[in-house]
Amino acid sequence: MKIREAVAMLVLCLWGVVSSANGVPDPQELVRSTAEYVLSEVRAHKAELERDNSGIYRLVEERVIPHFDFRRMTRSALGRYWRQATEEQRNRLTREFQELLVRTYAIMLLSYSDEKVEYLPFRGRPGDKRVVVRTKVYTSDGAPPVPIDYRLYFKDGQWKVYDVVVDGVSLVSNYRGTFASEVRKGGIEGLIVSLEKHNRELGNG
Repeated sequence: MKIREAVAMLVLCLWGVVSSANGVPDPQELVRSTAEYVLSEVRAHKAELERDNSGIYRLVEERVIPHFDFRRMTRSALGRYWRQATEEQRNRLTREFQELLVRTYAIMLLSYSDEKVEYLPFRGRPGDKRVVVRTKVYTSDGAPPVPIDYRLYFKDGQWKVYDVVVDGVSLVSNYRGTFASEVRKGGIEGLIVSLEKHNRELGNG
């Protein structure tokens, strides 16, 4: 699951600025231009990025974070337990979940070889505030293509990603069971500590 999610994040790692004729950003063109640029950048600089992981982290932090709604993703992944958390705990959870995704997918970007992305017909109407951009990713090993759907909402003149569905499995839902288990064992604070520990281990890896 994680490798497929990494492919999904790779497609979104450098967010282009593409607008339709009426000046409203086109979500599908955003994904398309991003994918084409990122895939070419990884091909061109893979050796350099493998030598120095800081380049991958910087790329993700500068280009991905502003276009994902990590607080909404964290709230959704935590489910009913979100209501039990204080505002300070919610902020810490969001920060650690963001760090988890950034570190996980930045590292996995280095495994990219020669993936190809197909963009499926866009389903949406003018004025829609929630859309799904559908793609298929073909890996270099000849395996069946991986369907990847990007769920976005439009607010304040920009699209925000709030979930990625890989092969029918929601990224947010994929963490819900793990988060719930940690909360049942050690409460909200226990989950935060667990995320902090895991992020430290990723950072030292």
